Amino acid sequence: MKKKVLLVLGALALVLTGCGKGNIPKLENGKEVVASIDGFNLTADDLYEQLKKQNGINMVISKIDEAIINKEITDSKEAEDYADGQVDALRLQYQQYYGVELEEVLPQYGYADVDELKQDIMNDYNKNLVLNNYLEGVVTEDEINEYYENEIFGEMTVRHILIEPDVTDDMTTEEKTAAEEAAKKEAEELIVKLNEGANFEDLAKENSDDAGTASQGGLFADFTKEGTDEAFFNASLALEDGKYTTTPVKSSFGYYIILKVSQKEKPKLEDVIDTVKEKIVENKLEEDTNLSVIAWDEIRAKHNIKINDSVLKENYDKVINQYKNAD
Repeated sequence: MKKKVLLVLGALALVLTGCGKGNIPKLENGKEVVASIDGFNLTADDLYEQLKKQNGINMVISKIDEAIINKEITDSKEAEDYADGQVDALRLQYQQYYGVELEEVLPQYGYADVDELKQDIMNDYNKNLVLNNYLEGVVTEDEINEYYENEIFGEMTVRHILIEPDVTDDMTTEEKTAAEEAAKKEAEELIVKLNEGANFEDLAKENSDDAGTASQGGLFADFTKEGTDEAFFNASLALEDGKYTTTPVKSSFGYYIILKVSQKEKPKLEDVIDTVKEKIVENKLEEDTNLSVIAWDEIRAKHNIKINDSVLKENYDKVINQYKNAD
């Protein structure tokens, strides 16, 4: 579908720029005839009028945004490296899971070759980069301070024991509940052993279902809130150094017993300001699916967008207002 739209927009671009191969005949009134049959002449003006009503505004927006991107992104190395990585990942995926080369399936998605796919990925990457740069530039000081206060913490190091419920997809609800209860009970019994003086590292090595940390005595070092299970993080944050949780911590993975080893000081705002802005923008885009459209309207306005054709201008305003007025 994407490529079909692009083909239509490409035809409109030819009309707008007056570019084409060969000699285009003209009527007596000077209008160019792009096609004819049995005395019927399709002029460039007729084609333009029809196409602009259908997909013209998409092409106009695409070309305007392309000009903005080329103006704001002067170095394409970052986008090129990203596109190379994506192409390599796709190539490996099709080889491993489908036993075919990437080039064999590209025509199914409307791409002539890998270079065209790569260019498409680069364009999307740069468009998102311009969007994020703009949104980060309008993040307020209050938003920054609020995020820093509530979401930025010093890195923590803990030891933990994970007890996973022994559940399978074909279990009944009652069976899954029983497995959950059994896991919780096992975790509670381990806490009793800790209370009786058992060594935390030894218990982790012997009992933890976290294969990645069990052999290290459950050590999980220098983690932050980002990417960490919320219940696990909050329980770790609430502990004093050297203390462990006295009740099992229920998480999306199972039941945790956590021993806090240490926590570093909270980083200074100036050292994490870029990360803070990035996360604020990321959260905004996730919460408001219309934000990117509205923000791009503001970006175009910043670059003094002017749509002279009344039909295209009306269609553009209609699209933007639709997103601005959406609930």
